[in-house]
Amino acid sequence: MKKITRRNFVKTTLITGAASILPVAMNSKSSYARILGANDEIRVAVVGFNSKGAQHIGVFRNIPGVRIVALCDVDKDILNREAAKFAESNEKVDKYTDVRKLLDDKNIDVVVIATPNHWHSLIAIWAIQAGKDVYVEKPISHNIWEGRKVVEAARKYNRIVQAGTQNRSDTGFREAYSYIKEGNLGKILWTYGLWYKKRESIGRVDKAQPVPPQIDYNLWTGPAKLEPLMRKNLHYDWHWFWNTGNGDMANIGVHQIDDCRFILDNPDLPKRVISLGGRFNFDDNAETPNTQLAVFEFESAPPMYIETRNLTMKKGINAMDHIRGVREGNIIQCEHGYFGGGRGGGWIFDNDHKKIKQFPGDGGGGHQANFINAVRSRKREELHADILQGHISSVLCHMANISYQIGKETPSELIRELFQQDKQASEAYDRIQNHLQANEVDLLKTPVMLGPWLEIDIKKEKFKGEFGKAANKYVSRKYRKPFVVPKKV
Repeated sequence: MKKITRRNFVKTTLITGAASILPVAMNSKSSYARILGANDEIRVAVVGFNSKGAQHIGVFRNIPGVRIVALCDVDKDILNREAAKFAESNEKVDKYTDVRKLLDDKNIDVVVIATPNHWHSLIAIWAIQAGKDVYVEKPISHNIWEGRKVVEAARKYNRIVQAGTQNRSDTGFREAYSYIKEGNLGKILWTYGLWYKKRESIGRVDKAQPVPPQIDYNLWTGPAKLEPLMRKNLHYDWHWFWNTGNGDMANIGVHQIDDCRFILDNPDLPKRVISLGGRFNFDDNAETPNTQLAVFEFESAPPMYIETRNLTMKKGINAMDHIRGVREGNIIQCEHGYFGGGRGGGWIFDNDHKKIKQFPGDGGGGHQANFINAVRSRKREELHADILQGHISSVLCHMANISYQIGKETPSELIRELFQQDKQASEAYDRIQNHLQANEVDLLKTPVMLGPWLEIDIKKEKFKGEFGKAANKYVSRKYRKPFVVPKKV
């Protein structure tokens, strides 16, 4: 990467609106504002905590040698709610609604990011440039291009940056990984990640909804396109709109993708991907699918299948389907048996589905502590989920979604014909078709959306081939000033 001149540096920071937060990172060769000793207190700021961020506050607050010193959320009610908990304990904590002002604070060592997806990469880059170490929730990006910029920034400024894919820290899953790698089950044949979780429709509105008065909607929207609020609930339901979210493939499926990549020794991007699905039985304003299957083919790793569902096993029944007893987790099929499980560990089975060995887990509860240990040691190789792996796993989510987004409604017989050479994909589609029929979905009236096989140039992280031009329109986005992800970090 070319060296940033003083003139270009000032110009870039003015464009991004982050001029006040960047010089900290430029003042020292190591770009680390404060060298931490083993016994030094690590001062943490948490950005975004309506849901997951609130959990982070509790976890980081209880790690020895860590102190929460700042909170930031654009929703003043949520900000005051969490700040009040500190006041009850007579703990001082600074409050911010604008993350740019928080990043001016040189007394902050670590920034934890749990905002909506469209803010993840930009805040991470700004924080890194401001000399902070970063813990950023999954997916680490809203699109492929900006995620690579986070990796570039982390490496350039020598920051410790952890992705929030905590299953890599689950004790049971790590032990199962070692068991498989020792050759106890032979070679891995394929991996299947699934997440069957019931969700309700978000409802339909026919006109823009009022933004809650305690929220600066311009600041909430940030890098995304400023659009009318076409949903009843501003919070969380942003997941189901492409402008701010990435659907369940990147909300939940990212965990299964990352788990499978971990078991497969972190392969690079797949050579190609295809995805299908749809939004069935939900008459609402949401855009992302509530049923989705993605197939990933690698050059030097077994194939990976990722599936998400939001409908129950049958209309009128509250229970969810499963595959081999797994509803939320992974199946790692090997020559002589398989692993089945998810958060909280799992079991090793033989090929007759008999239990061989259990690996109880802890849900990855030590993930934040792993990050803090690396912050102290300054050794990113100690991280269980370094930002590069978080980026690659996020890219797989984006690849699947892009295939879906440029897809077409396709009759079932054509989908069956497409997958006839892939036994696992064919069986997966049969299960999906039976699942939709059990939910009284008429596939003649509401056909499945089938995307094309997309090929990717692994080094350039851009698509190539017949559908490359259409797919590359989704690799990045047009950013809204001053919330612009810089081309040169």
